Amino acid sequence: MSRHSAVRGTRVARLERAALVGIVSGRARRLEAERSLEELAGLAEAAGAQVVLRVLQERPKPDPATYLGAGKIDTLAASCAETSVDVVIFDTELTPAQLREIEQIVGRKVIDRTQLILDIFARRARTREGKLQVELAQLRYLLPRLVGAGAALSRLGGGIGTRGPGETKLETDRRRIRMRIHAVSEDIEHVRQRRAQLRERRHKTAVPTVALVGYTNAGKTTLFNRLTKADAEASDALFVTLDPLIRQVRLPDRGELLVSDTVGFIDRLPHTLVAAFRATLEEVSEADLVLHIIDASAPDRDRRMAAVRQVLEEVDATDVPLIEVYNKTDHLTADERMRLQERDPAAVCISALTGSGVDELVETIASRLALDVRRITIVFDPLEPASRERIARLYRHARVLAHETRDGQATIVADVPRRVLGRLDLPKR
Repeated sequence: MSRHSAVRGTRVARLERAALVGIVSGRARRLEAERSLEELAGLAEAAGAQVVLRVLQERPKPDPATYLGAGKIDTLAASCAETSVDVVIFDTELTPAQLREIEQIVGRKVIDRTQLILDIFARRARTREGKLQVELAQLRYLLPRLVGAGAALSRLGGGIGTRGPGETKLETDRRRIRMRIHAVSEDIEHVRQRRAQLRERRHKTAVPTVALVGYTNAGKTTLFNRLTKADAEASDALFVTLDPLIRQVRLPDRGELLVSDTVGFIDRLPHTLVAAFRATLEEVSEADLVLHIIDASAPDRDRRMAAVRQVLEEVDATDVPLIEVYNKTDHLTADERMRLQERDPAAVCISALTGSGVDELVETIASRLALDVRRITIVFDPLEPASRERIARLYRHARVLAHETRDGQATIVADVPRRVLGRLDLPKR
């Protein structure tokens, strides 16, 4: 990332100089810890920082007071002074007490992984909905981290001197944050209801929806653009897509479907963020099919896949049919592609960038959606207006295999998608 691209659109005269801190503890292997710190460096750069120092310490478990322990935190403070560090970023979520203690010792701004991700989301949010969701996540993160006279307030016991103008600034801040959380939550609930209405409208048209999910920078938006012939912004930067995009795709059998591109997931995605983006992520849980886009060339591919599955569990999307799509296979050798296909025969290997394998993916999507049908035989009286409407609806939403009229009765055999079966108002036999 160039200096100019990192600061474009901001008033920052120079990049903040950042120190990254992580530990190797418990069962975590050093290689995993190094990869996690490398990912943290990518996040820091996405937030507009220049990484000038990395610290990775081995210890059985994090120190409850300073995360690193007394000796190592003093060494970190000295190293930050030598390298003129502006901000220290920890590769975990720190407790409020740890944040205060570390800042006091290091004498510099200290943030954790969660704050960093929230900051990136705040930078990337463009629409009112995206900004609301990020603000809600930030407020929920901030509320328990307000420092001050919490214990002193509890001893006052309320009453005279603790209400209105008499309350402390800390309690005023807390009250304002709670009020803002309530207001933003209500706004997001309106967004959720509006999305639900739009989904219901789409369901009534019987057009299936396919949701793209995956680790951040797996290539979802590039694939989305290729499938839908759209021009959504695709970039190597993390979390470029925050607001879901929905576009139509024509299938080879002249059918159609809707494809939605969603926010990228990441390992240890903050719970406050998942909760705040629930209105958006419902597009995934309500989809007819999920495509899990995987960066086949990532060295820690399995860890990223596990992180995505965990978020899918959090948003109750594990019951939605899923196809694993290995992207960026143009970065693999022929032998690596063959081993990948042998390991997971049901997966589809593609390159969204070159278009390799995308036609096969479209055929697979069409097949999977067509599989979820029920073959029915219905007898109508074609002279009844209601029956004529039902026949027309059946032709619109199902694949009619046979239509025979005999003795004033029409018999239709059709494959009906199960998702619309209850909405067709078909007569019982």
